[in-house]
Amino acid sequence: MRLLTFRTPGTDDPRLGALLAGDRVADLSALAAATGADLPGDLLGLIRAGERALATARALADDAARDPSALPTLAEVTLSAPLRPGKIVGVGLNYVEHVAESHRTLDTDRELPDRPVLFSKPSTAVTGPGQPIRHNADLTEQLDWECELAVVIGAPAFRVAEADARRHVFGYSIVNDVSARDQRRSGQWFFSKGQDSYAPFGPVVVTADEIPDPQRLDLSLRVNGELRQDSNTRHMLFGIARLIADISSGVTLEPGDVIATGSPSGVGAGMVPPRFLRPGDLVEATIEGIGTLANPVIDAR
Repeated sequence: MRLLTFRTPGTDDPRLGALLAGDRVADLSALAAATGADLPGDLLGLIRAGERALATARALADDAARDPSALPTLAEVTLSAPLRPGKIVGVGLNYVEHVAESHRTLDTDRELPDRPVLFSKPSTAVTGPGQPIRHNADLTEQLDWECELAVVIGAPAFRVAEADARRHVFGYSIVNDVSARDQRRSGQWFFSKGQDSYAPFGPVVVTADEIPDPQRLDLSLRVNGELRQDSNTRHMLFGIARLIADISSGVTLEPGDVIATGSPSGVGAGMVPPRFLRPGDLVEATIEGIGTLANPVIDAR
């Protein structure tokens, strides 16, 4: 399933939806109310409710798909971030070529890391598809982009073995790990990567059964239509199972938590000369099997 959170014109009420063939949006919240089905009203609640709730959502979406002509299209609704994670665990330096460009331009280690490099982004950094990335020139002149596969956790994970890790995945999405390169503080990344709007997330969460091999997905990013990143998740240094095992060795991953699995090369700081985001830019992050997450950059001073 391709699950999303949306609003219809003239309303502020977020709805749980499913994206059907032909870009039609089924309102799962309304369908559940009409049929008396027991379904949580938002995606985080659905994830926490487990397999029975997901099966109910599938059945409702299948019923709606029999006659989708009356359903709104994706262009006729406004998407929000699919959910607000309890925590976002970022992964740094997880693609070989990005390690090289980061060493050259950001003074990180030359050697490949021997274990995942982890940091956090607060949930307040999350913003949805089409929502602005805030460029505050009083805080940064080096606002950068990073297209990343997002792993959405579906079942609690603590001290999970690598062989069992994928069982804890609910689905996959896209995170643009926006970074103010000139706001690293004594090597710490929290303020650099954690400011409001620095975690565009969406446009949908695709359930894990729809993506049988998340380590074989093309991913790319464009700024104003110009290709800046172009890679494949097979080039991760540490794959998804290893990341879940490593993080859960000391931190409990809970349903709805998100792991942003790292960026390939092609970031603005690595270009010669460096190029960074400016108000008026449009950033589009695309991952095979998921879609495109597009966000404008605005002046937030």
